[in-house]
Amino acid sequence: MSFASTNDMTEKHVSFDELGAGLYAYTAQGDPNSGVIVGRDGVVVVDAQATPAMAADVQARIAAVTALPVRQVVLSHYHAVRVLGASGYPAHSVICSAGARDLIAEGGAQDMDSEIGRFPRLFRGRESIPGLTWPTQTFERSMTLWLGAQGGVERGLEREAQVIHIGRSHTAGDTVVWLPKERVLFAGDTVEFGATPYCGDAHFTDWPATLDAVRALGAEKLVPGRGRALLTKGDVAQAIAETAAFTGDLFALARHAVEKGWSLGECYQHAMDGMRPTYGHWVIFEHCMPFNVSRAFDEASGIAHPRIWTAARDLAMWQALEQGQPMKSAEAH
Repeated sequence: MSFASTNDMTEKHVSFDELGAGLYAYTAQGDPNSGVIVGRDGVVVVDAQATPAMAADVQARIAAVTALPVRQVVLSHYHAVRVLGASGYPAHSVICSAGARDLIAEGGAQDMDSEIGRFPRLFRGRESIPGLTWPTQTFERSMTLWLGAQGGVERGLEREAQVIHIGRSHTAGDTVVWLPKERVLFAGDTVEFGATPYCGDAHFTDWPATLDAVRALGAEKLVPGRGRALLTKGDVAQAIAETAAFTGDLFALARHAVEKGWSLGECYQHAMDGMRPTYGHWVIFEHCMPFNVSRAFDEASGIAHPRIWTAARDLAMWQALEQGQPMKSAEAH
């Protein structure tokens, strides 16, 4: 028995797309994305990658466009694949929402072990990880980074980056980085494009309102958590709509299963049958769906706060859903 993702060892082609002057998207064919914002005195990286060794490739791309150092790292949420590379940057500060920090404290260590076991390719150089990533600065709702401007120091010429706890969706601490003048949004995993949303720690009931808040910003370019950089308003609208459709369809199927009194295994089969025709070609569909269905089933059953994933829980769930074995009672509730 193994996770679908453990056999995915194919290296992905990395793109480093310019979104505007000093704004870049680091994407890799459905692997986790990073964003880059170049200010007057330094660089902000949005999402750090999974290991310091992998962060080195992001820094190499940055070095090709500016000699300025990375001074700040913003974490869109707490998942290991996004945050554990932070120590690989010479950053003065690591920023995330207070909610994301709470989740690191609650289950960051378990999440690290769980994610590495599920998807080893995404943790290349994991021996370079010194431990959990902790923020040096947190905020409740929003904060603004004033990043200066090339050739001008007047307030009106400064680059403004709004760091916003946009709402609960992919996790309870989801943060986006919004540049209102440039109309560019680094959306984290609130939005995906051509890639299956991971919903193992999701808040399905809240996700639609969070996407409404994303939509209301009016981004003309957007970097999703996974998938290519979106360079037109049409692509941005499509990504938001497709993320809404996937999460809404999945939760509706889970609610139906709970209303019928079905087991988790029956819910999983029902969801796979219902989702695969439309979404089965998306990146990491087979990997995400067991975790997605488990969380959707929990929330539809009244479990509002996502249960912590551990390596042991991962394996028990996988056996229950893929091999038809019953989950132990401690893992089933």
